[in-house]
Amino acid sequence: MADPARRMRLFATALLLLMAALFLAARQLETQHAGWGFLRAFAEAAMVGGLADWFAVTALFRHPLGLPIPHTAIIPDNKDRIADSMAAFLKANFLTPPVVARRLRGLNAANAAGQYLANPRPGESRLGAGAASLIADVLESLDQEKLGGMAKAALRSRIERLALAPLLGNLLRAMIAEGRHMPLIEALIRRSAEALEANEDLVRRIIHDKANTIVRWTGLDGRLANGILDGLYKLLAETVVIADHPLRLKIEESLESLAEALVNDPAMHARVEAMKRDVMANPAFAAWLDGLWERGRAQLLGAVRSGGSGGGSDRIGASLAELGRALQHDARLQLLVNRFARRTLVGVATRHGGEIVRLVSETVRRWDARTVTDRIEGAVGRDLQFIRINGTLVGGLVGVAIHAVDVAL
Repeated sequence: MADPARRMRLFATALLLLMAALFLAARQLETQHAGWGFLRAFAEAAMVGGLADWFAVTALFRHPLGLPIPHTAIIPDNKDRIADSMAAFLKANFLTPPVVARRLRGLNAANAAGQYLANPRPGESRLGAGAASLIADVLESLDQEKLGGMAKAALRSRIERLALAPLLGNLLRAMIAEGRHMPLIEALIRRSAEALEANEDLVRRIIHDKANTIVRWTGLDGRLANGILDGLYKLLAETVVIADHPLRLKIEESLESLAEALVNDPAMHARVEAMKRDVMANPAFAAWLDGLWERGRAQLLGAVRSGGSGGGSDRIGASLAELGRALQHDARLQLLVNRFARRTLVGVATRHGGEIVRLVSETVRRWDARTVTDRIEGAVGRDLQFIRINGTLVGGLVGVAIHAVDVAL
């Protein structure tokens, strides 16, 4: 039992003994003066009140004076029923879905979490370092072959389910709408000019081989090749320089048609999906996935294991702080997080409320009677001793009142 409760019990007992001493003294002296009669009545009634409350308090936890009086030692004898009652009270008042939902309705869990993450108290800044270390330990402790297989299988499955054609079409539409396709077209034209310049000899040889004997004998094949090359160079240069050049407009029109087909044409969807399947079936794709996993895992481990400025823990801590600020100031995010928290806790109460209650009940049932008695008495023993003290004093006052009425009559 805690020291304050023990001190209060000794005080209540000492007060009862004091009333007994006053009663004996007043009984011897009451013939000398009428005032001693009032003191005797006070002490006598105080003893009765104090003894009655001592019996009541003691009977809760044990048999008074060790005597097996009926309906005493109430808590030890009814330990299992008390456990069931506590569990039922907990379930009825705290773990039913309506009660949980009502108590959480005014709770802003998102803002509280945001304050914790954005403004950690001294010592809580280690949260980022702890999270980084935990991630690294988990990555290193798991079976890398199985983990890598799971990660690659998940990525492959995600790619297989991905509707690639509409995605590409929408990306191309966005590029055209924002004018970001023009640098790509111009770069393609310049690359074409460079390729043509690098293969001039090949072009001249093809024209020479295709020309007939008379053209070759007269040397017209060389002049023809020069004209064709000059025309191509001029066409490519004008396409780059002139914004509304017909070739440039035709390329843009073709890109717009391709974007439309990628988004809306089922035949194009089927062709893109077929190409995607062919790529994924190629052994080179599996090798790419292996390399992607290994590089990603190595980079993540390096990031979370690195210390000091710029280390993984610093980056994780900064990310957590940024998340905390978003939770504090973004009303829409707060709404989503609070709604999720309420639904989650209500779901926990619905699915696991019975198990929680059963755990409480079984835990109390497993305690022996002495443990239950000591824990309850330790929690409320000090207040129960006040009952004894108040009973002693109130009983004494009632005794004085009765004695005063008796004297007056």
